[in-house]
Amino acid sequence: MTQTKSSPVLKIIPLGGLHEIGKNTCVFEINGEILLLDAGLAFPTDGMHGVNIVLPDTTYLRENRHKIKGMIVTHGHEDHIGGIPFHLKQFEIPVIYGPRLAMALLTEKLKEAGVFNRTELRTVGPREIVRVGNSFFVEFIRNTHSIADSFTVAIRTPVGVIIHTGDFKIDHTPVDGEFFDFQRLAEYGEKGVHCLISDSTNSEVPGSTPSERSVYPNLDRVFGQANGRLLVTTFASSVHRINIILELAKKHGRVVTVVGRSMLNVIAHARTLGYIKCEDDLLQPLHVIQKLPDENILILTTGSQGEPMSALTRIANGSHPKIKIQPGDTVVFSANPIPGNTIAVVNTIDKLMMKGAKVIYGRDQGIHVSGHGCQEDQKLMIGLTRPKFFLPVHGEHRMLVKHSQTAQSMGIPAENMVIIDNGNVVELSETSIRIAGKVPAGLELVDASRSGVVNDSVLRERQKLAEDGIVTVAATLDWEGQLVAAPEVHLRGVVTSISRTELQQRVRETIELAIRDRWTEFARPLGDNGKLEIDRVGLQTQIERELVRMLRRELQSNSLLVFLLQLSEEPMVKVSVRERRVEAIAS
Repeated sequence: MTQTKSSPVLKIIPLGGLHEIGKNTCVFEINGEILLLDAGLAFPTDGMHGVNIVLPDTTYLRENRHKIKGMIVTHGHEDHIGGIPFHLKQFEIPVIYGPRLAMALLTEKLKEAGVFNRTELRTVGPREIVRVGNSFFVEFIRNTHSIADSFTVAIRTPVGVIIHTGDFKIDHTPVDGEFFDFQRLAEYGEKGVHCLISDSTNSEVPGSTPSERSVYPNLDRVFGQANGRLLVTTFASSVHRINIILELAKKHGRVVTVVGRSMLNVIAHARTLGYIKCEDDLLQPLHVIQKLPDENILILTTGSQGEPMSALTRIANGSHPKIKIQPGDTVVFSANPIPGNTIAVVNTIDKLMMKGAKVIYGRDQGIHVSGHGCQEDQKLMIGLTRPKFFLPVHGEHRMLVKHSQTAQSMGIPAENMVIIDNGNVVELSETSIRIAGKVPAGLELVDASRSGVVNDSVLRERQKLAEDGIVTVAATLDWEGQLVAAPEVHLRGVVTSISRTELQQRVRETIELAIRDRWTEFARPLGDNGKLEIDRVGLQTQIERELVRMLRRELQSNSLLVFLLQLSEEPMVKVSVRERRVEAIAS
């Protein structure tokens, strides 16, 4: 469809958050202007060796950086703001608008990453309207979620009003007393909402999500039954849950120490902004509470998802320098595993139990509630906004499908909605919604160095190292193409049924055969002085190919091969700086 003044078209391009949980990132584009909504990260799967952070592919944004007019942030969870420092290293964002807590957390992230000067952060409040470029006017509408200071946004565009729910639940008794602004949503619904873009996380779950307050009596019971030390873990950003835990700690006469950098960071900012309220003497450093009786100690820690370097995981492994599990301890998991983290969480629980701790976990305990709305909550959102078009987001494919079915049951025609994936370009006009193409939307993987992106080839090599190990071969040739000595062969992580001596002999035979058959192609006379000009790269490549075939045949694996070649009377060099996967060379 051609974009004209009489027929404007809004492009909606999700770069993350579709067919997955995490790295929520969305692009709105019209009249040559781009508005970004959130920029989150996700955490690696088991096969992503050495990867710490997963980001969406931002090729489209890098190629269209001149169009970016600003960003709006809905709330401060990592899957919505965690990617911003990395993106700012690749392109500038003129201004970022968001709630107080999210902006406080983001400020520290940007300073730590050294990109604070690459954007301007502006704090907004409920019902505040900001202008981004010439095409977007955004109103922030208070909602309820598992973190304080969370917003739904109404985006006024030339096509019409777009409501993006952000992450939300319907909590009629919020811990902080900040109620969902249903009135403002209803006013937009009365005037006419062109498209609703809505959180699909719990679309498969019937009923309504319980209030955050519902965990209070259950945690109260657990705290009352604990005789020794209490260790409690939850999401670091769950400010409401942390408030409840601190309330109960005071009620049960326990002093709290906080362990884990992210938890300390969130609590510090939340206290400064007034979202967490407690007396100063309730929170004490670890060396102080260690002098107290066990029944007066509560350790609030990170690690609810079994993260390898988190405080609770290190405690469970016995590697934490200051905290050791002892019989009589009670450990409370006030969180459910995110999909993909279940094995890590279960392993942590097992290790804690083996050390003598009593571990309280599981949905049946009633000590955790979701921050996302279930089917009845989603129906209420649709009923209040009464949109013409509907776009389910933030969820795996089955969740998007189920959410669309719920929307159809509320009277939205099937032809007025689309199920999309990351990178799909949704074109929304005054009369239609359709998928009109695709932009790059893969993954960008960041390792512990956080200084660069782990590309696909590096990740594949790491996977091959983990699966089949590595074979290193070093050989020295004289200037007549003869081996000076037996090649050195080293195996790491390789399973083989033949002896090292036998393998070394086969490597030697393979190299000698390759040289004998092809030496004249790579060693040519240089004038009449008897000297040779040797094509080192070509020679190495040919020998590598032959070694690959032999190793695959003899080892029955796709081990990574690193081949080092030198010519006698010269210093050791990599004749061709190549570390190849065996299967890539063979093909």
